[in-house]
Amino acid sequence: MSKLPGKTETIENVESSTFDPSKAVEQVRAAAEPSVEQSKEVLSKLSSGAETTQKALESTLEMAKTTSNEVSLQAIAALRANADAYFTHLEALATVKSLSEFVELQTAFLRKQMEKSVEQAKDFQAVTMEAAEDVSKPIKDAFEKALKERKAA
Repeated sequence: MSKLPGKTETIENVESSTFDPSKAVEQVRAAAEPSVEQSKEVLSKLSSGAETTQKALESTLEMAKTTSNEVSLQAIAALRANADAYFTHLEALATVKSLSEFVELQTAFLRKQMEKSVEQAKDFQAVTMEAAEDVSKPIKDAFEKALKERKAA
């Protein structure tokens, strides 16, 4: 038994623990391993997500290029058709012999051009709507895939 200075009680059977560095290293390692594994898993998911996003963006840019070419060709075709119609109309007007014939030709031409303009606008709208859907599809698919993976996790 030993007495503490200034105390009247005695301490019995006290064990003195010794510090074992090999056990401390093992404990630190055991505590760190799960964190390292979680970090590897998160890094893998981030890398996979970045690759998916890169592929989706590349696909989107390629689709945008293709669809913009289609829209441009559609617009050029409409402009060409309109220009041809105007030149044909001007040739017809050059042969007019009376004011009533001029009014008749002009009225028929304007009616036909209005109908053609409405048809061209509908066609152009359909092409641009399809283009917008095609361009947004890769990003939309990647987003939906990410949501499904998030819900599964």
